[in-house]
Amino acid sequence: MSEASEKVAGIRHLPLFPLPLVLLPNELLPLHIFEPRYRQMLKDIGLEQNLFGVMYFNQEGSLADKPPLDAIGCAAEVREIQNLPDGRSNLLSIGVIRFRLLDYVDTGDPYLVGDVDFFEDDLEDEAILNPLADEVFRLFKRIAKAAHKLSGERGRFPEIPQAEPQALSFLVTAAFNLEPEMKYKMVEIRSTVERLEKLLEILKQTVGKMEESADIHKISQTNGHSKKKIDF
Repeated sequence: MSEASEKVAGIRHLPLFPLPLVLLPNELLPLHIFEPRYRQMLKDIGLEQNLFGVMYFNQEGSLADKPPLDAIGCAAEVREIQNLPDGRSNLLSIGVIRFRLLDYVDTGDPYLVGDVDFFEDDLEDEAILNPLADEVFRLFKRIAKAAHKLSGERGRFPEIPQAEPQALSFLVTAAFNLEPEMKYKMVEIRSTVERLEKLLEILKQTVGKMEESADIHKISQTNGHSKKKIDF
């Protein structure tokens, strides 16, 4: 059992926080809590497991008033909290593990509570998975180095440790700042291989442009000249 699965072992009911964003495992999510119902939720979870469920829900584009059943969400763990004098609070949470919403539970609380089923990616052939993860990591590091060069190379380029394939797939997905609909499609996938293949396609389309932009930026910073034009 993974560390993420251990954190939610025995949990079936989870307070839900619908938001117009998608949270991934190991992704940081800062939140400002001001609505009374979510103030209450924060107090309640602090007395128990310190976990709540983040679900993608764009109310402006939906006729429903809450996420549909079978939708995918991600359990979030509160890491830091700053309580403000007027009852509001700022908190930092981190994605732990995905879940599927099976049903809503009537608890009498002012916030939604879901009956959920937690899951991780399916087990896959490491002979296929590991080389794919290595290639995704290699291209991701190239993009990170190009981004560092574009920033003016302020500070030392940080060492990026390679995570295990599933965690790596979520790390790279989060780094691309995808539109919520596209990010949701990635979080629905239960095959690490499939997610990495989609990321590899994006990386291959991006890495050359990023490196060329970084080179041109470096030339311009040293009063050099380049006639190259980059089309995005």
